[in-house]
Amino acid sequence: MHEAILYQKKKNGVVACLLCQHKCIISPGKTGICAVRENRDGVLYSLVYGKVIAGQVDPIEKKPLFHFLPGSLTYGVSTVGCNFRCQQCLNWSMSQAKGTDGNLLPEVLPEQIVDAALRDNCHSISYTYNEPTLSIEYNLELTKLAHQNGLKNVWVSNGYMSPDALKLLTPHLDAINIDLKAYSKNFYNKICKAKMRPVLENLKLIKHLGKTWLEITTLVIPGLNDSPAELKKIANFIYQKLGADTPWHLSKFSPEISWQLGDTPTTPPSTLQKAYDIGKKAGLHYVYVGNIWTDGLENTYCPDCNTVVIERHGFLTERKDRDGACPNCGEKIKLVL
Repeated sequence: MHEAILYQKKKNGVVACLLCQHKCIISPGKTGICAVRENRDGVLYSLVYGKVIAGQVDPIEKKPLFHFLPGSLTYGVSTVGCNFRCQQCLNWSMSQAKGTDGNLLPEVLPEQIVDAALRDNCHSISYTYNEPTLSIEYNLELTKLAHQNGLKNVWVSNGYMSPDALKLLTPHLDAINIDLKAYSKNFYNKICKAKMRPVLENLKLIKHLGKTWLEITTLVIPGLNDSPAELKKIANFIYQKLGADTPWHLSKFSPEISWQLGDTPTTPPSTLQKAYDIGKKAGLHYVYVGNIWTDGLENTYCPDCNTVVIERHGFLTERKDRDGACPNCGEKIKLVL
């Protein structure tokens, strides 16, 4: 057991969790919405400190991050739990598990994760698969140790952390990919059991703080968030509030591996093509289509002359840039190398 951070003690043993935007008020013997932070006699504890359910080597492009250390390997690490209940979740076996399920998991020291990442020639550690904010106590220790050993830190998140948590994490995060799941309050309320506005505000805060490379992912789900009007709202938000150089990843939805949307159709390629075109028309320089074999829609193109700067086939990456510049016109490409 490890005492949690970012909480306040109230009367009668009640605590207020300040880690995420749910701001749970938790009575003794209960957990918050995430099911991994429990009030025991007026003290909030993390139930997943050091409990690692997944540790594996991935291409950085799998996160997905296309402009951060392209072509490199990252060591993905995860525990269980989430503060969302997304019906479309593809990692539901981990994200929807409870903190008490962590009792069955081995306890792994931060030093062991760093050693594994270095041994496997990784350039970074990715906190991924479930919502990494929920294991902030462990992950903060790990991010600091990673930096001490020359490794970068990557966060893959739903973006629902509190501003205090985000500011605490930011000095230790080199890159972050946040799911902007829709541009609809109803979608967030009904499908995710959360609110949209805090995610938008955190995206703007990340950009304002200016210390962490940011990329956005939207899982495009037929009939739920795939209308041209809604996709245009997402593209315009990214362009106007986050900047034209912020990459936007558009992913195919696969119902057979989702948590609760098994009867929803697979995203057709034509929808993803239209979404890609909407992003480009909105002025975004870097739009990508993923989870599907596409003809050139995963490549990075020079925003000035449209030359291929990074060519991708699945997770195979071929860099054609010249130290981050277009090989044809010399235009500087937004890359973290």
